Amino acid sequence: MSWGALLQPDLVLGKTVVSLSPQMISKYQLEGLILDVDDTLISTRTREVSPEVMHWFEQVRPLLKHVWLVSNNISDARIGAVANTLSVPYIISAAKPSRRKLRRAWESMNLDAGRVAMVGDRLFTDVLAGNRLGLFTVLVKPMFAPGQTVGRYPVHAFEVWFSEMMGASLEAES
Repeated sequence: MSWGALLQPDLVLGKTVVSLSPQMISKYQLEGLILDVDDTLISTRTREVSPEVMHWFEQVRPLLKHVWLVSNNISDARIGAVANTLSVPYIISAAKPSRRKLRRAWESMNLDAGRVAMVGDRLFTDVLAGNRLGLFTVLVKPMFAPGQTVGRYPVHAFEVWFSEMMGASLEAES
């Protein structure tokens, strides 16, 4: 598989995770979600799930058989608190794009790979790991804390540039 294919998300939202609507979940026949945490569900500058994310989660959760959090973050307290708020299982220190811990979450769901979405804000970790397992991959924009100035992420910019140079198309779905 080419680098362009490995870095190509199945769905590019162009907005934060809360724009992954129940209609999209139904359209793509998704039955499970594996969610990244930092900058996908919550800003790295916060510790709590926002009311906006809670509302989104309450809307999509009934459509899904399984939801897991899989994070590269090593803080059990931080990721565990988010998982407890959402009442979902979690894995820390995933070392994405390694597939090992991501595979553990997916296999626990007992679902076909195409029915499970890996949702995250990073191409070189979330999308690459999900694609290496054959999961449906969703790229979202990073989540910012209230009042946080939206800055530039040089790493994100490099990931986008490199992915596009390798042939990935990162046009958001309208």
